[in-house]
Amino acid sequence: MRLPTLARTAAAVTVTATAGATVTDASSRWYQRLRKPTWQPPPVAFPLAWTPLYALIAVAGARVLDRTSGTDRAAFTRAYGLNLALNFGWSALFFKAHRPTIALAEIAALNASNLVLLRRAARADRVAAVALAPYAAWTLFATALNGTIVRLNTNR
Repeated sequence: MRLPTLARTAAAVTVTATAGATVTDASSRWYQRLRKPTWQPPPVAFPLAWTPLYALIAVAGARVLDRTSGTDRAAFTRAYGLNLALNFGWSALFFKAHRPTIALAEIAALNASNLVLLRRAARADRVAAVALAPYAAWTLFATALNGTIVRLNTNR
């Protein structure tokens, strides 16, 4: 993995994380009033989980980009950019727009995007695919959490 590539993927991931954090307000009155499952982690768990996940996304992206070229590299770059946009989009829909049901549909698209990234990464570099696996798993957990919040708050 080359440092310039890692710097670019780290910058893209940092922009995504910063934008997501900007629209996320877990202390808002709206969010506090939502019914949440008992198995939801405490608020401190989310930045503790996302920080290493974002680092892994940056490293995995750089590894794949440095091991591909031509159409494979271009396809991965598009998939990576779309994935980061979907990653941010969930935060904007859930926390900023207060639309958990639409966010649930959006996170389903993010899960599909994660599978595309994993498949493309596995073809280029198994280590990159392994690095992306925790992100995919966490997003599946977030999907279950989002779905449960929708269900618990349907009649509110």
